Amino acid sequence: MASTGIPLDTATIISTTLESILYGFSVLMFMGTMWASSFKSNANRPIALAAILLLVLSTAHLVIDIIRLEDGFVKHGNIPGGPVAFFQDISQPTFVTKNLLYALQTMIGDGVVIYRCYIVWQSVWVIILPSMLWCGSSVAALIAPYYALRAVGGNIYTDQTAQWITALFSLTLSTNLIGSGLLVYRIWTIERRVSPNRVTNGTMMPIVYVLIDAAILYSAALLTILVCFVCSNNAQYIMLDMIMPIISIVFCMVLIRLTPRKDTPNILPIAYSTESSERERRNSQHYPMKPLEIRVSQWTQNDGME
Repeated sequence: MASTGIPLDTATIISTTLESILYGFSVLMFMGTMWASSFKSNANRPIALAAILLLVLSTAHLVIDIIRLEDGFVKHGNIPGGPVAFFQDISQPTFVTKNLLYALQTMIGDGVVIYRCYIVWQSVWVIILPSMLWCGSSVAALIAPYYALRAVGGNIYTDQTAQWITALFSLTLSTNLIGSGLLVYRIWTIERRVSPNRVTNGTMMPIVYVLIDAAILYSAALLTILVCFVCSNNAQYIMLDMIMPIISIVFCMVLIRLTPRKDTPNILPIAYSTESSERERRNSQHYPMKPLEIRVSQWTQNDGME
């Protein structure tokens, strides 16, 4: 199937430019994340490591895109077919490498969403379906570059790689929607349960709104890529390069909101702690305290002095 939409050389220029702009925002968000985490004495090291890895992978992806831009317009500008033929060749090592970086970025981002679901729900059964989808998307993300490397000047829309790429976007979109939905639903139900008994003005609804915004942003980008890819539209190259910093931005955006400041309490209770408090409150209602009589004896020592 022939590609449609804008030419590949134009799409590459636009995608690298937009990716560079979003990368700048992701760096600022990363700095904000590290600054916010510095206020916590018990910072979550795995989450901080994930933020660093996402930024490193996004940086490497941008560097490879710049190298491909130079290779296509400078080194291969005079070959038959020009830059379009170079960018269309999915067997180029730089193309395979950048897709491997995207695979790792997706695996880390979706894995963190599943990890948050487990922390909030405190149940392995809840994350079984998202974990299965994550495994499927990880396999597709690793197999697609393999077939792309074996292709000789192949078109990404007609090669066997297209089947795995379609499966990758579909599974990743499903994982994000289900994981984010479970996370939002759990926090919302906890908020409804504890709000009648809350003695402070804190609320978890702002966190719900941030999670929803992050899920919508990431899902909209994935859906756009999937639709453009199925339609063989070259605009998918633009969105595919943009989604690398978007993953980092979404991750840091949620992490900054979940990190309490020094002057504000942490208003995101763990589900297990909330349920334990509810059980204790119910037990105290079932077994009310009875009046307790206390006898105090006083002993005085006289040392003989008047």
